[in-house]
Amino acid sequence: MKKKIMIIPIIVIIGFIAIDWITGFSDQKEKIDNIIFHITLANPELYTDGVYTDEFSIEPGTYYFRFVPNGSSPEILSIKLTGQNYKFVENFNLIGIPHESETSKYFTWVYEGNGEIMINSSQNISISINPNQNVMGSVSVDLIKKEA
Repeated sequence: MKKKIMIIPIIVIIGFIAIDWITGFSDQKEKIDNIIFHITLANPELYTDGVYTDEFSIEPGTYYFRFVPNGSSPEILSIKLTGQNYKFVENFNLIGIPHESETSKYFTWVYEGNGEIMINSSQNISISINPNQNVMGSVSVDLIKKEA
């Protein structure tokens, strides 16, 4: 009987650890802290003359872009980063990847392009995002610091 009483709490503790590991709840704050820039472009009013611009501070390190596109996202998303001693320009192309199930065919969407950047010093960065005249298509853009 004592063995059953001791085993039940151990199973519960292992269960909590497994759930935390699967869901990543304990890493959530760390993941949020690594996003240094975020914008969801879903409203034409966010653009000035067809281009979204903003500024933010950045520390030295390696960063990468993460996108959340869909089928109506701009076909070409041009991103330009400019700083005191840094310049990055890339045209990201929207690629549809077809998938088939037993009953239907659907697509997932990704942006193809060089999405990794290296910053050598702390500085203010100006970002310009040009959807190339598709201001109606929505897309989210994140710049995330890679962990060492």
